[in-house]
Amino acid sequence: KKSIAEVVAEKITTREISDEKFESLFEPMWVTLLENSVAFEVVEAIKEELKKSMKKVRRGKEKEEILLALRRAFESVLLDPPELEIKNKPTVIMFVGVNGAGKTTTLAKMAYYLKNKGYSCVIAASDTFRAASIEQLEKHAANLDVHVIKHTYGSDAAAVAFDAIKHAKAKGIDVVLIDTAGRSHSNVNLMDELKKIKRVTSPDYVIFVGDALTGNDAVNQAKSFNDAVGIDYVILSKSDVDQKGGAVLSIAYVTKKPILFLGTGQSYEDLVKFDKKEIIDKIIGE
Repeated sequence: KKSIAEVVAEKITTREISDEKFESLFEPMWVTLLENSVAFEVVEAIKEELKKSMKKVRRGKEKEEILLALRRAFESVLLDPPELEIKNKPTVIMFVGVNGAGKTTTLAKMAYYLKNKGYSCVIAASDTFRAASIEQLEKHAANLDVHVIKHTYGSDAAAVAFDAIKHAKAKGIDVVLIDTAGRSHSNVNLMDELKKIKRVTSPDYVIFVGDALTGNDAVNQAKSFNDAVGIDYVILSKSDVDQKGGAVLSIAYVTKKPILFLGTGQSYEDLVKFDKKEIIDKIIGE
């Protein structure tokens, strides 16, 4: 597949860009974006941004100015990631997302990240639905030397989270990380369960974990979780394998939420701070 920079270079000759020319000129670029898992509504938004910028293109500078305008259009879609502030004691962080997106592993990576910053953590095993989810968490927790608060399978997920917060308060622990069930994002019972956990725990942050490789599926999931529960930040797993970065752009645009970290591998340290410039370079392919 050609990069956007290559598509622009091929198409641009020094000429005026009327509306008709604009469409024919950029048609291959829209196709390239859509092939790179950029959602249709995002492509439309970028098209509008570009149209505004195109009025001012200087002759002989087309390629540079179009790539610059594209960069600006992408920048307008992506929010700068804030610092994750640990201000309350305990600070409560709830993780949501569908099964298979790497939610539990991402939670473990976050525990590792916070421990390295000097914060103590406790994990709430509030996925009481999926077989072996508690064991998976306990394995991570043992590796990281972090305590897990758990009940039995089928028990009330909100009660587990509540107990973890109570434990953190009693022991003076800085952060509570809540793992949650991840049945299909269209599952009404799941969304009700998540709303209840949120009501009972009043988390400081709700983080949506999506799989960058699932492209538009991840976009739809993020939208569903945001509409039903409300999310504050996004972490995208498997970003190292998402060659073009399209999912990142789409999720940021659709949810209007900042991307906090990208998961870039299997190890606990494979959680990198989101870098806007890096992703834009990746998408444009310069």
